[in-house]
Amino acid sequence: MSKKPHVCILIPAFNEGAVIANVIKNTRRVFDASSYIYTIVVINDGSTDVTSAEARKAGAAVIDHILNSGAGGATSTGIRYAQKQSFAAAATMDADGQHAAEDVVRGFDILFKKKLDFLIGSRLIDSRGMSKTKVIGNWGLSLLTRLLFGVKSTDSQSGLRVFSLYAIQSLRWQSTGYEFCSEMLWRGSQLKLKMGEYPVKAIYTDYSISKGQNNWNAVNIVKNLLRRRISEIFG
Repeated sequence: MSKKPHVCILIPAFNEGAVIANVIKNTRRVFDASSYIYTIVVINDGSTDVTSAEARKAGAAVIDHILNSGAGGATSTGIRYAQKQSFAAAATMDADGQHAAEDVVRGFDILFKKKLDFLIGSRLIDSRGMSKTKVIGNWGLSLLTRLLFGVKSTDSQSGLRVFSLYAIQSLRWQSTGYEFCSEMLWRGSQLKLKMGEYPVKAIYTDYSISKGQNNWNAVNIVKNLLRRRISEIFG
């Protein structure tokens, strides 16, 4: 591509004031050395700490939710912002430092090179470094996604995703909690988006482990997914 694409990195965040500045600064450092023009946007999802202020000081644009809307709601806000600003592509990454900014750059590279619409950074293609409980939990939810919605993914719950302009304009979901990850894949399949996966590493620290979802939360995700599927079949 002769002209540098202007891409957007979306970071949904809830009470991540302790680490958000470092995540943004590291992302800026990596993207400054890349072939992209970029904008980092933090969706501050009703945080009660200094997340918003720290994100602004670190150089990110910030969208503040007055109330916590959940991961699905915050990500939806980010995607709608990306649509309004007409970015060439957008990516989501977690606010707790779990994702390497280098993997986000690589995701954009793959998206443009292969002309995909929706790309998932999978931690389970190579799960070294992940605990067995996380591997089992994510594997189970990915299996459920396939059984309920007919969409195959090795890591349906990954927070690192890359979207084409077409996906930004067309992909929408109704779930506001973490079950949106599976619904997003389903909606993408319904839209016949060109989807793919690529391996990424997961960076686990004591902080990110303490903030992460545990397998008990998977029970609520399963219940909400079943409710969503049944309502669309019989609604």
